[in-house]
Amino acid sequence: MAPPRNVVKIAVQMRDAIPQLIQLDQAKPLAAVLKEVCDAWSLPHSERYALQFADGHRRYITENNRTEIKNGSILCLSTAPDLEAERLLHGLQSESCEGRREALRHLVLLAPDMTFTREVISRDGLQRLGSIIEDGDDLGEVLALALRAFLELMEHGVVSWETLSIPFVRKVVCYVNMNLMDASVQPLALGLLESVTLSSPALGQLVKSEVPLDRLLVHLQVMNQQLQTKAMALLTALLQGASAAERKHMLDYLWQRNLRQFIYKNIIHSAAPLGDEMAHHLYVLQALTLGLLEPRMRTPLDPYSQEQREQLQALRQAAFEPEGESLGTGLSADRRRSLCAREFRKLGFSNSNPAQDLERVPPGLLALDNMLYFSRHAPSAYSRFVLENSSREDKHECPFARSSIQLTVLLCELLHVGEPCSETAQDFSPMFFGQDQSFHELFCVSIQLLNKTWKEMRATQEDFDKVMQVVREQLARTLALKPSSLELFRTKVNALTYGEVLRLRQTERLHQEGTLAPPILELREKLKPELMGLIRQQRLLRLCEGTLFRKISSRRRQDKLWFCCLSPNHKVLQYGDVEEGVGPPAPESLPEQLPVADIRALLTGKDCPHVREKGSGKQNKDVCELAFSVSYDHGEEEAYLNFIAPSKREFHLWTDGLSALLGSPMGSEQTRLDLEQLLTMETKLRLLELENVPIPEQPPPVPPPPTNFNFCYDCSIAEP
Repeated sequence: MAPPRNVVKIAVQMRDAIPQLIQLDQAKPLAAVLKEVCDAWSLPHSERYALQFADGHRRYITENNRTEIKNGSILCLSTAPDLEAERLLHGLQSESCEGRREALRHLVLLAPDMTFTREVISRDGLQRLGSIIEDGDDLGEVLALALRAFLELMEHGVVSWETLSIPFVRKVVCYVNMNLMDASVQPLALGLLESVTLSSPALGQLVKSEVPLDRLLVHLQVMNQQLQTKAMALLTALLQGASAAERKHMLDYLWQRNLRQFIYKNIIHSAAPLGDEMAHHLYVLQALTLGLLEPRMRTPLDPYSQEQREQLQALRQAAFEPEGESLGTGLSADRRRSLCAREFRKLGFSNSNPAQDLERVPPGLLALDNMLYFSRHAPSAYSRFVLENSSREDKHECPFARSSIQLTVLLCELLHVGEPCSETAQDFSPMFFGQDQSFHELFCVSIQLLNKTWKEMRATQEDFDKVMQVVREQLARTLALKPSSLELFRTKVNALTYGEVLRLRQTERLHQEGTLAPPILELREKLKPELMGLIRQQRLLRLCEGTLFRKISSRRRQDKLWFCCLSPNHKVLQYGDVEEGVGPPAPESLPEQLPVADIRALLTGKDCPHVREKGSGKQNKDVCELAFSVSYDHGEEEAYLNFIAPSKREFHLWTDGLSALLGSPMGSEQTRLDLEQLLTMETKLRLLELENVPIPEQPPPVPPPPTNFNFCYDCSIAEP
């Protein structure tokens, strides 16, 4: 007879003892279960012991998480968390350096467990670790272990980072600023200061004042990828916490110290592959630098500003007045104004008063900055653009000023200028770090591309919006290739001609639409069930392969990895934490299991509990789009397993696979695209023999039956 549902068969082991195979009644109090286990091994004082999961992080079993124990789980009997915390904290005060080191090692191993963390914190464990860090008697492994244990304990959010004392933070700053320091200490000290900066504005200002930018540059130049990543993390945290003026001053100083060139040569193009965390910080640095353009983008031209009027005149003079000559020498003031207005119209402004064109925000003054930069740094290209279009009389002239204003808006949209930084994005452009004044240089390439595309399309003023759509597509497709330099970008975008764009559009349209003849549509409908089964099989195989997911902590950082996969028999989800830089673990080594039969529902987007907890600000949009959860039975309550997919494709694959497991339809965009691709391929294969044969819209009519069936041959009549 099968055991009751609340009874699970497990193994309990203890060092130097024969393991016990028991049936655990989940309805029985945990204290009673412990007493039975201790009695079987003749151990008195069962209250001094506790059960732990034998694999993974060896988490303690409590009344809250005991429902995670499944059939076949292996537990171990160990010291109770309060006694273990007391023992290890006492070991921190040992006279022996080896004793303190051993206690810290065990503390680091157990710190990820919330139950153990609460016991340590309640016994002033953070203060004792803080004393070790502040004293700094041992600058080697003991200090590194103390910093790691401190970070792990603080990670649970039981104690706020704002409670840290100023002397403690200054001591950690000393470790960052010290020249001769153990290689394992400084990355941990940098990580601790990053957490402080992100969580406490007041202490963040202290870190900003105590850690010189030059010191972070020194750390970035050390060929240690972990140290570089943590230094870049603290740098971006300091930049994010600074005011707009401070941020501009800091970035200007960093660029003067050749940070851009170093990143481009020694980090982006280093022999070691770029880690996900470093890619994210480079994205943040790029976004913050481009964000310096936002004030100019949001500021309209002031018609009463003498400086801005002079800039407009300089733009006009660079195009129409040779060097050393002035407009209309000897002409009256009215005549000079009339000539200026006419030349501004030739320059491509919609109004004779260019200030009216530049009142629009965005792009505001940023468009004027771009035009001036182009006229000064590419004067021959600027003069050629303006003169060849202003002298045309066939209505095919390309308006320089109008094109520049709209192109500036387009570049701001493609590069997300002025938008808040994403918390998980890694979409930085290597080209940005390979060029000074990258935005203005990109404009110079793009405005010449626009003129080239205008000629290829033989466009008129009425076609302006169509040209801008083509240019948007050219720029977006080329930026998506992530060219490593501006010259490579120039080569690739110029190769993407208007004819090539049309060809790509046609190809994509054929792939998407296929043929719409009714017989073909009927054939596609008959093929759909078989192909959907194929897609379902692929999704489940992908779940069996597993995926590395990132955890987002309360400080909104990507700092932990965990792996989840589906068992080969499709009955259990297996998951557990993994270390950074380690490949996917074997499924049998994963400590946690979730039976598919216990799953209630699949939630996505804003319905996920971990998205609701983080609010609804703009910064959560990217997390919301990649978030999904499964709800499952956790005793008598409902619990959740929360995911944040590393990419949109992984989000679709996992939500499809989980939907297939639950018997729900797979409704993702990726499924639609895959089904369309498979249908198109299968349809073309079926129709290979009908090439050049017209397929009628309707099947031919069935002829009426004959008046008699005398034509039927009677086989019983023998031939003479």
